[in-house]
Amino acid sequence: MSNFVFACASVNGLTLAQKRETVIALRASIKAEVAARKVAKATEKAIKQIAKENKAADRAAKKAARIAKLEAKLAALKNPVGTAAIKAAKKPSKVTVLKMAA
Repeated sequence: MSNFVFACASVNGLTLAQKRETVIALRASIKAEVAARKVAKATEKAIKQIAKENKAADRAAKKAARIAKLEAKLAALKNPVGTAAIKAAKKPSKVTVLKMAA
């Protein structure tokens, strides 16, 4: 039989009724601690899940922004403005032959 030492004395000095009360109190204490750990673990898991979802959402937003930027760049390349547009809109002139082959 091991002795569980309390603040004032050991279990051996207690009466049977006091020992029973001590066991009941210890069981209640253990049950409360197990429940508190379970709640803490569930809360920690929920926090990790939320962080994971936020990270995925941030990644998706960055990807969408990158795609939009590249699409805008592509649209700018397809629709030239200014001198590039003027050059692209010109009709080719007639071909002039400088030398004829003999």
